[in-house]
Amino acid sequence: MEEQATPRLLHARWLGRIAYRDAWGLQQALAAARAGGDLDEDQLLLLEHGAVLTLGRNASDGHVIAPPELIAARGIEVVRVERGGEVTYHGPGQLVAYPIVALAAPASEPVRPGPRPLGVRHFVEALESAMADTCAASGVAAGPRAGHPGCWVDADGPIPRKIGALGIRVARGVTFHGIALNLTTDLADFDLIDPCGMPGIHSTSLARERQRAGVPGTDGDPAPTTASVAEAAAIFAVALARRLGMALAGDLPPFADAAEERRVLEALVGRLSAPSPAMAAAGAR
Repeated sequence: MEEQATPRLLHARWLGRIAYRDAWGLQQALAAARAGGDLDEDQLLLLEHGAVLTLGRNASDGHVIAPPELIAARGIEVVRVERGGEVTYHGPGQLVAYPIVALAAPASEPVRPGPRPLGVRHFVEALESAMADTCAASGVAAGPRAGHPGCWVDADGPIPRKIGALGIRVARGVTFHGIALNLTTDLADFDLIDPCGMPGIHSTSLARERQRAGVPGTDGDPAPTTASVAEAAAIFAVALARRLGMALAGDLPPFADAAEERRVLEALVGRLSAPSPAMAAAGAR
């Protein structure tokens, strides 16, 4: 009898509001452990950041168009990171998702029957589609735009509007960084930058597009809320796992405890980063 293929697990973790550099450090540690075979499950970090601007490794500083003194006065940090893409804004009311996914099985893992390893193109398409699925769940039609990574409303219309950004890094066959989907985000903050290095781009949010579509009781520019992010995080996680053909594990909002999940994840990263007894003994010689 043929051995039944076991779906790969994608472990979702709702972390709530977390500082950008803290999440960045968690990503790097998890990606290194996944590539090295010390972590046997793909991870999906779901969260929200305070206001921060990040630039991809080859991004132009010139796409941060606000004066440095204005950015500093508003307490917004500018961080250059190792992902692809140009400048991106993260802030309250925006879902950020960081998938730590092995596109090819680490060498330490046994060969199992099942789907072939993921390709970068398939992975990117899955992220874009999961963002579109999340928008569709709230009555907003969105999708990819040829030549422009991310998620767009009216992509082929006269005024395409960007609702979701995408920028990943693949190192040793493992992805990190990910997506940012505007929900109740303060869109005025996008005036600080040329989003994704595109002057004149129109940024939008789920709240604004719901109002544009005439959804009853919708405020187009509500105050950003973590509750809106938590609700979208649960939808996005299910959609991404489905798009990747993976089984989803972990607690999702409203059942997830963000503080406890952060504690568990930090403890896991601490164990993964600790030297093995053999390494410690070798170092003591």
